[in-house]
Amino acid sequence: MEVPDYILRLKPYVPGKTIEELERTYGLSNSVKLASNENPLGPSPKAIEAIRRALKDIHRYPDGSCHRLKKRLAEMLGIQSKQIVFGNGSNEIIELLVRTFLRKDDEVIMPAPSFLMYEIIIQAAGGRPVKVPLKNMVVDLKSMAEHISVKTRMIFVNNPNNPTGTIVSSEAFEEFLDKIPRQIIVVVDEAYIEFVRDRTCPVGLRYVNSDKIVVTLRTFSKAYGLAGLRIGYGVMREELVDLIDRVRQPFNTNVLAQVGALAALDDDEFFKRTIRTVHGGLDFLYAEIDKMGLSYFPSQANFFLIDVKQDASVVFENMLRKGVIVRPMSAYGYSTYIRVNAGLPEENRRFIEALKEVL
Repeated sequence: MEVPDYILRLKPYVPGKTIEELERTYGLSNSVKLASNENPLGPSPKAIEAIRRALKDIHRYPDGSCHRLKKRLAEMLGIQSKQIVFGNGSNEIIELLVRTFLRKDDEVIMPAPSFLMYEIIIQAAGGRPVKVPLKNMVVDLKSMAEHISVKTRMIFVNNPNNPTGTIVSSEAFEEFLDKIPRQIIVVVDEAYIEFVRDRTCPVGLRYVNSDKIVVTLRTFSKAYGLAGLRIGYGVMREELVDLIDRVRQPFNTNVLAQVGALAALDDDEFFKRTIRTVHGGLDFLYAEIDKMGLSYFPSQANFFLIDVKQDASVVFENMLRKGVIVRPMSAYGYSTYIRVNAGLPEENRRFIEALKEVL
């Protein structure tokens, strides 16, 4: 069987270890997972109730157009419903963009390090990832613009960037857009936008009707606590939606994901409590890490990086033995860093205690 070389060169994405896997391996219980940037409060109570009511309908196919969810989201965001595409997580929107608009050997510019799936999806389609190093841990928009060639088809801007949690400013983003040829698609991945505290952060939705092609990606996995349901969306020009709908599977977002997301949008109390919990958790962790004399990068997301000054993979394994899951950053090129997301107060304290013991 012949397989294209660009497929053989792919390195599969390695997700964070699950609590079940950890406890099965080490014979532990009451473990804490702070590795995958999940919502520490769980899902919205309103989403849970809506999902329970919808269970009787799971013998039916879902609404392939996501009509009710699209209408509600458009009202909330102040856009047209015909400018929205839903996917099985926002990562499916990345795949749909690549499948629809990328041809073999086209180039896609992206920050490095950033979300690992950009490179995987692009390479799997026969495209060429062009990785531009961060500058002072921030996406280097100036350098990305300088890497544009006649083969450039798409540019990814992860803002806040994963794994660094840093943002670009509105001023820098607009200067960047001015340099981008009109035929290039700029994809602004805002998976963590709800957690941003810095008001200089640009919002991709403001550029959907500009003279440049700007696509904004968002998700229900983080602030809305629905990671297990896999639902996200892209906001873009209507003509792009029309083209993507020709490629998109007809029932790519399931019944429970749609009703859960719709209910989560109406649970403002839960949303605000999530943001308070995350921000309070980050501030507590920053203070404790300061006391330990370790360096870290303040974040605009719900996670941040800590330099443990030794092999992060060893620290990761030793933390596992104490029932705490974090993420080593070796795959991102930061061999002495771990990434940790803010959890519940008791989870944050457990992490700090375990880290002190391990170090």
